[in-house]
Amino acid sequence: MRKDITVAAQVRETRGKNAARRVRRNGMIPAVVYGAYKEALPVSVNPKDIARILHSSTGHNTIFNLDIQGKENVPVMVVDWQNDPIRSNLIHADLKRIDLSRRIKVSVPVITTGEPKGVKVQGGLLEAVIREVEIECLPDDIPEHFIVDVSDLLIGQSKRVSDIEMYGSIKLIGNPDSVVAHVVALRAAAEAAPAAVPAEGAAPAAEPEVIKKGKKEEEGEGEGEGKGKKK
Repeated sequence: MRKDITVAAQVRETRGKNAARRVRRNGMIPAVVYGAYKEALPVSVNPKDIARILHSSTGHNTIFNLDIQGKENVPVMVVDWQNDPIRSNLIHADLKRIDLSRRIKVSVPVITTGEPKGVKVQGGLLEAVIREVEIECLPDDIPEHFIVDVSDLLIGQSKRVSDIEMYGSIKLIGNPDSVVAHVVALRAAAEAAPAAVPAEGAAPAAEPEVIKKGKKEEEGEGEGEGKGKKK
């Protein structure tokens, strides 16, 4: 979805780990802009601007304007990003130029609405199977999300990808028969759940003979400790 948002960027003259560290020390992050049959361009951007876009309602499907100082002002999308594994803050982003006249492929979230009859009347359980679907469309037609009404579902019934209404230039990519959500009986859901953990104080299960044998072998190995150990 296209938004009236402009993010400022500056061209990075140097590349490499040391250069990237200097960029981050100055409160920016390194990024790369590519696509639309133009050469890739290393830039630096404010991580707060990119994080704000990624956490918006349209997320990484947001099309915004990137104003590269002295170069170009072009619509882009965030197609990949990297977070610090410890601090979780944004440390790098890949931005793709978007040609607004060409179709693109994106994944769009699917949201269910309504309380199924199979839950309200029959005591079943609604299970969401698919959280997003892949589509192809013109950039300006990218929806924020798809809404699927599950109010009429009974136990054993489902909503499929083919039930999602496509409009404008939107074309579904993938299997239209894939289940989005279905209502199941609680008994079936319970049978699919993992085995229960024994209650506290209950006698432990008998130890398998294979494990006992393994322990004896380990004791035997301990007697000759040091033999055959790699230095």
